[in-house]
Amino acid sequence: MKRRTFIKQSGMVIGGTLLASPLLRAQNQSTVDLKSMRPAEGKRCFSSKEVEKLINKVKSSMADNELAWLFENCFPNTLDTTVDFEYIDGQPDTFVITGDIDAMWLRDSTAQVWPYMPLIKKDKDLREVIKGLVKRQTKCIILDPYANAFYKDVTKVSKWQSDRTQMLPGIHERKWEIDSLCYAVRLANEYYSITGDSSVFDDDWQEASRLIVQTFKAEQRKDGTTPYTFNRETGQMFDSPVHWGLGRPVKPVGLICSMFRPSDDATLYPYLIPSNVFAVVSLRQMANIHESITGETQLAKECTALADEVDAAIRQYAIVEHLDFGEIYAYEVDGFGNRVFMDDANVPSLMSLAYLGAHQPDDALYKRTRAFLLSDNNPYYLTGKAAEGQASPHTGQVNIWPMGIILRAMTSTDDKEILHCLKMLKATHAGTGFMHESFHKDDASKYTRDWFAWANTLFGELIVKLYHERPHLLKTEL
Repeated sequence: MKRRTFIKQSGMVIGGTLLASPLLRAQNQSTVDLKSMRPAEGKRCFSSKEVEKLINKVKSSMADNELAWLFENCFPNTLDTTVDFEYIDGQPDTFVITGDIDAMWLRDSTAQVWPYMPLIKKDKDLREVIKGLVKRQTKCIILDPYANAFYKDVTKVSKWQSDRTQMLPGIHERKWEIDSLCYAVRLANEYYSITGDSSVFDDDWQEASRLIVQTFKAEQRKDGTTPYTFNRETGQMFDSPVHWGLGRPVKPVGLICSMFRPSDDATLYPYLIPSNVFAVVSLRQMANIHESITGETQLAKECTALADEVDAAIRQYAIVEHLDFGEIYAYEVDGFGNRVFMDDANVPSLMSLAYLGAHQPDDALYKRTRAFLLSDNNPYYLTGKAAEGQASPHTGQVNIWPMGIILRAMTSTDDKEILHCLKMLKATHAGTGFMHESFHKDDASKYTRDWFAWANTLFGELIVKLYHERPHLLKTEL
């Protein structure tokens, strides 16, 4: 699958380095050419009538033309440019690349199609795409539950082939991230909840679910060992865990180790709390599936027991006193009493816990944590001339992530805050009509990744959420 060029400009990103394009519009330029940036209909990877209907319906309710243009470009971006759908042996199969990297992440692929899930009951073809993705993700987990990214063509040689870990054919990258497995559960569970189609929970899915539980238990490292190690020769410190790929020491307390964050950066302390919270949600979903659908009652009990154990450990070791904000979530801990107070814009993040269903926006613990995240006490909350918002160590100390601004809006209950976020998103797409991975806090024309489908569809998801829940905000010209 070749990269599709759908933004014609000379700016590009190599190895995460910003290369500003001279053709980009200045940030303060007031006029933007609102010509559609979508591929021509015949060149789109997949088309959905229900998605097109929703785009037209939402656009017609929006007062701000530029924001509506952004929505029209971004919301269908995953279907337009990243989906490879076919039938293999009579079964749907869907491979979803992340954008400008020709590989499929378990995390990204679920997040990329998530905004379309409410439409699959009406759209049979779109439903098949999602079913095919559930099946493809199941195959990936069976291949290697520790891997985060995969190829469809198993003969393709990864640029990370020299990593010191078990690189099987079909694997693009083998970074152990708890959330990769959680996202696969999230998709399968939501597909069934909407459609009632339990056929996805076949023997392969059940095997994958057992592997998920086994992997989570192994990474509790109760005996001090792990079957996983990872080492990469790199100039980037965050690209590989310390101590020869094992990570920093942990005290076995029931939490699950994650060697990498959803940004694909190595963790500082292996107990990554947003991902552990996500694991609790996923384990309870698997328990329900096995109890009510597959009949694997013993596995259901195992899932519930593990969820309870991890949840208790989170409450004991991850909810800690901050000097200024009281009891809040730490981002990472080690079980010895060490902890990191910060957040990363990638999901799962602490900010996203209300989005993922682990908390309600008005929960006291979440509200205190969120207040910290949006303060200058959070080392990765940046304020600049272009915008303010959450950052990620993945892109250094000066870049804000649109994803962080989007999640702030999606978890907010305050109209003024949401409008503020919309204004920042509108002002920082650098004239391209798409969201990016990150942009310089003082100059949005300096950005990373011009093709990042997850950020695009997440922005679309925000607009659809507002259309249903706070339509009056879309009737405001920003």
